[in-house]
Amino acid sequence: MAVQIARTNFHRLTADELAAWKKVPAAIASDAQNRSMSLSGEIKALKSGWKICGQARTVEPTPGDNACVHVLCSTMQPGDVIVVAAAGREDVAMAGEMVTRQCMIRKGAGIVVDGAVRDCEVLLGLNMPVFCRSVTPRGPVKEFGGFIDIPVGIGCMSISPGDIILGDDDGVAVVPLVRAAAVLLRCQEQMRTEQSWVKSMEAGKTIAELFNVRQPEYID
Repeated sequence: MAVQIARTNFHRLTADELAAWKKVPAAIASDAQNRSMSLSGEIKALKSGWKICGQARTVEPTPGDNACVHVLCSTMQPGDVIVVAAAGREDVAMAGEMVTRQCMIRKGAGIVVDGAVRDCEVLLGLNMPVFCRSVTPRGPVKEFGGFIDIPVGIGCMSISPGDIILGDDDGVAVVPLVRAAAVLLRCQEQMRTEQSWVKSMEAGKTIAELFNVRQPEYID
């Protein structure tokens, strides 16, 4: 089967819109969406301190085959995030040095794999954030194709092309593009609220008071 690409025309965020999202931690984005919209905690940055902020370009490969990953990283636009729905498989790497270098050349924003990657030593030295479940030396084949730019299931979450991907040391959060404007306002409000909490605690108020935690009952 050849690689198949769905035609998409999602709204691409402007530089100013992306700049606003870059200030939002993944945890805040999750909190602003009823404490949901975060990927499995097993999907994490290969290197502490790496951050991702960009719009999803999705890949649903044939198991163990990364031909569609090669096609996408060769044609992606600046700021895109490659999201690979690899079904959580940790025995075959769906991305490695060459895929990552191609993403860098195309000025991508990062790679998220619901599965494994390889060439870990090289990847750690590159300036391209990679989030994954694990690493393995076993490489994929490139024979059977797959799908690009379709809605995919990854890390217990559905992601569509154009959705906003936010990754940091806490993990990865997803903001559906159709709700982006409203969620951003809630995120900004939440960040202001948390800043006020810090000031209140520094002034002597306890966290239990801030969150209206019930007084404990003492037992004998």
